[in-house]
Amino acid sequence: MTTPPAGLRERKKQATRAALREAALRLAVERGPDQVRVEDIAEAAGVSPRTYNNYFASREQAIVSAVTADREARIAAAVAARPTGTRLAGAVTEAVVEQYAYAGDRELRALLLITTRATLLDAFLDASADIEPPLTTVLAERLGDTESPTARVLAASVAAAVRIALESWLQPIGTPEAADSPSTAGLVLASGSLADQLQAALTPLAPAFDAAEGLLAP
Repeated sequence: MTTPPAGLRERKKQATRAALREAALRLAVERGPDQVRVEDIAEAAGVSPRTYNNYFASREQAIVSAVTADREARIAAAVAARPTGTRLAGAVTEAVVEQYAYAGDRELRALLLITTRATLLDAFLDASADIEPPLTTVLAERLGDTESPTARVLAASVAAAVRIALESWLQPIGTPEAADSPSTAGLVLASGSLADQLQAALTPLAPAFDAAEGLLAP
């Protein structure tokens, strides 16, 4: 038996991941997030719990992935696709805002579910850290510098800024004790749009990007 080409293996992995996150979201909507087990998600997706663990570390991560799926890769790809000579600070901001702020109806419904449970919200916010690795690679290529930590520092700063923007956008209702109660849990959108929050959080990084590109006067 010949080994399948890498492209086919990767497509199978992507299909499995997609099946798991879709099953996780569907079950969470049908039963409530607290009533979904890893074994249930794996069974609904037609794989073993062991296979599930190769893709997600928890049920919360799988549910959240239905909203955040491949977002970090799309951000990196959008930055890489910007024409040569485009100011990097602007390219990164545009890519982040585009991928985070303009969700479809499905993503908004999933986000509404996620924001009703503290554990799901934590997983959602933690997912912003996934921006760093692929964006580091793209920034290093755009800057022509794969040796220094500059690209990684910039990418990590972007990830932190995104988390701060999301935390500002989503505000808990009531007291901390109420947030853990299924009957009163929930979050509301902060004043202003997510796009505005992202722009505000990323703007302070512009001088660092400009300096890395040599756009600032010595």
